[in-house]
Amino acid sequence: VQLQASGGGLVQAGGSLRLSCAASGRTYTMGWFRQAPGKEREFVAAISRNGLITTYADSVKGRFTISRDAAKNTVDLQMNSLKPEDTAVYFCAARRSLTWNPSGTYDDWGQGTQVTVSS
Repeated sequence: VQLQASGGGLVQAGGSLRLSCAASGRTYTMGWFRQAPGKEREFVAAISRNGLITTYADSVKGRFTISRDAAKNTVDLQMNSLKPEDTAVYFCAARRSLTWNPSGTYDDWGQGTQVTVSS
């Protein structure tokens, strides 16, 4: 599965951005991750194949919303109330397993999109 992330940019603190991930093939659990400079990649959010189950990192809960459009084969991440600490490269990823396990191995990764939040 090929994944193409888009929608990053520069925004002021308190602002919003919407990231989108377009997939080329069949996808199951999809996730968003991020990596800030000098830090390890961290989990942000995941959504089940049917879109009915979602989970979030505590740091983004209540501010970010993950969703998917089966017809378009896309997964979006709506990011509101952005903070400078949200600055990172954001990656979308896909699991090939049918099992709902958002902390499991993600097999396919997109190229990343930069999100910069200024204070």
